[in-house]
Amino acid sequence: MSHTKDFLATPALSLSLAGIFRDGRATEATAVEVVEEYEHSGGFGGRREETVEISSENSGPAKSRSDDDYEAEGEHGDEEDEDTNKKKKRKKYHRHTAQQIREMETLFKESPHPDEKQRQELSKQLGLHPRQVKFWFQNRRTQIKAIQERHENSLLKTEMEKIQEENKALRETIEKSSCPNCGFATSTKDATEEQQIRIENAKLKEEVEKLRTAIEKCRPRTSPSSSCSSGYEQGSRSSLDFYIGIFGLEMSRIMDAVKKATDELKKMATSGEPLWIRSYEMGREILNYDAYMKEFSTENSNNRQPKTCIEASRETGIIFLDLPQLIQSFMDVNRWKELFPCLISKAATVYVISNGVGVNRDGAVQLMFAELQMLTPMVATREVYFVRCCKKLSADQWAIVDVSIDKVEDNIDVSLAKCRKRPSGCIIQDTSNGHCKVTWVEHLECQKNSVNSLYRTIVNSGLAFGAKHWIATLQQQGERHVFFMATNVPVKDSSGIATVAGRKSTMKLAQRLTWNFCRALGASSYNTWSKIPSKTGDDIRVASRKNINNPGEPLGVILCAVSSVWLSVSHHILFDFLRDENHRNEWDIMSNGSPVQCIGYLAKGQDRGNAVTIQAMKSKDQTMWILQDSCTNAYESMVVYAPVDIKGMQSVMTGCDSGNIALLSSGFSILPDGIESRSLVITSRPEEKSTEGGSLLTIAFQVLTSNSPTAKLSVESIDSVNTLISCTLQNIKRILQCQE
Repeated sequence: MSHTKDFLATPALSLSLAGIFRDGRATEATAVEVVEEYEHSGGFGGRREETVEISSENSGPAKSRSDDDYEAEGEHGDEEDEDTNKKKKRKKYHRHTAQQIREMETLFKESPHPDEKQRQELSKQLGLHPRQVKFWFQNRRTQIKAIQERHENSLLKTEMEKIQEENKALRETIEKSSCPNCGFATSTKDATEEQQIRIENAKLKEEVEKLRTAIEKCRPRTSPSSSCSSGYEQGSRSSLDFYIGIFGLEMSRIMDAVKKATDELKKMATSGEPLWIRSYEMGREILNYDAYMKEFSTENSNNRQPKTCIEASRETGIIFLDLPQLIQSFMDVNRWKELFPCLISKAATVYVISNGVGVNRDGAVQLMFAELQMLTPMVATREVYFVRCCKKLSADQWAIVDVSIDKVEDNIDVSLAKCRKRPSGCIIQDTSNGHCKVTWVEHLECQKNSVNSLYRTIVNSGLAFGAKHWIATLQQQGERHVFFMATNVPVKDSSGIATVAGRKSTMKLAQRLTWNFCRALGASSYNTWSKIPSKTGDDIRVASRKNINNPGEPLGVILCAVSSVWLSVSHHILFDFLRDENHRNEWDIMSNGSPVQCIGYLAKGQDRGNAVTIQAMKSKDQTMWILQDSCTNAYESMVVYAPVDIKGMQSVMTGCDSGNIALLSSGFSILPDGIESRSLVITSRPEEKSTEGGSLLTIAFQVLTSNSPTAKLSVESIDSVNTLISCTLQNIKRILQCQE
């Protein structure tokens, strides 16, 4: 059985193991000992050379050892007789402060396995010994691992008991079908049935043996001298623990909430009026909240929190991905993040409650965390905890159900969260041709917060985090997958790259370029933004980070500068202008006005705007190559680019691996401003029947300021990137004639 490797280490995961490892001596000393080097000892069955104690906000009186403890430790036996004073000496404990735990939790969320330099910096910041920081991180990982293994142990026991019951029933059937005197079958038909039953019985015995072996491997082994051995025995003696509670919530309550959420999602996805009313002005469906409360009043009448707003939306689309691919992408948190890079800045599977059955994991249930973002630092992210379930509805229809459940764990009270999910998700219908029809319902309850005036309309209307955004992104990713896997792409959709391997390698590199851009651009806690005034009067936000060991980006100090502005031009016109290499020298300062030539073009969607291009920028002294990835859908458009090493890019175009190509992405995110446009005049001329609103343009530049990761950010670097953004914005406004 696979282990979940994605964990979210926040105060929410500060789970106390005091009850698991408790015995008389441990209770008296209020200390819990766990493995120091768990990863290197082969799990709980490995050799335990040194133990440390857990210190956590949730572990009650449990404390963390100070340096004096390690010096005071000795081996049992003769040494104790020789140094009785040392043995009698009372150990000193160091209790981590709440601030220290918060800081370590914050780093753990970013990196569960910090390197030595990160531990050194954190220890200096918190006033702790580096070994204390090291042991704290080891204990945190061990805590989560121990809980997982106990849960899987209990599931295996239950499966074994079920098989044993079936085995017993088969034996009884065999006995009834045989003659009590001679033991032979009473008829030819009975003999055939007996033979089949005996074969099935033998298979069941093999399964039982496999389960027994798996249970032995997963069962924690205790050391005779360990002070927590009795605690382990107590913790593993019964499989009922995980059926009584998962994160403080009964299993039956979780499954009941998931079942109700599934029923509600089906009704929300299939019902028409009066539940959903189509707005002819906005061209989308609006939830009739009065009808909703009448339909689901018993479930939701008491869940509404004060000072919250409801965002509900529904959208349907055809996705060019087959059913297994979609389901696996939703249930694998890493693939889920890759599927929606512009929407998800962070995501983690906090706990796997059930793995489900079969390849498509029917009945799988897991507790998840996600941080939802917009591609601008001017809009705060939304953090949401929810339970996700994968459920088969019929032979060709599946449901992915998301719902936030209150009091999932003592420190994860969803009812107090700023954003929670009411029954949401999607209904996936397999169309048997490699495509799927997906109906998406997004139903959020969020605290009312102030939003920057630029984005107030698009956020408050529910478009930013609504179903249309999810479906549009999913459709775009489906098309990209089709073009990536295709081997017979027409010439008009592929030029400059001769081989299929070269196309795939180039598209992989472009996809990584866009992923890095999305991660660097948002208001996620990955980035700490500082606001500075620009030369054009527009606000610029800057953030810096240090790249120490990521080969996908240049090593050193990286400065990211972002500015978001409103332009009085259609987002379609703005996108076409920025992606066209013929106009690049009009706005790109790095071109110095020199013409730009497209030397490679790869389509990755039905819209010509979805493409990967390789552009050559020639000047008097040198030639620069630029890799550009442009994306557009019904909600959002992006133009992302980066200068690339010519020799490295040429090797990628021939099909070589692109993993070692270092890129530093810059580019644009383009949104419609969300203001519904209306006709200004009544006329029969089609070009004047309607007008389009303006655009929300976010421009971002990433610059390597120093090759040394220890270097500090200089004022000159900030001034340079300020000038770069200001001049680029001035050029765009001037060419498109949208000066204020």
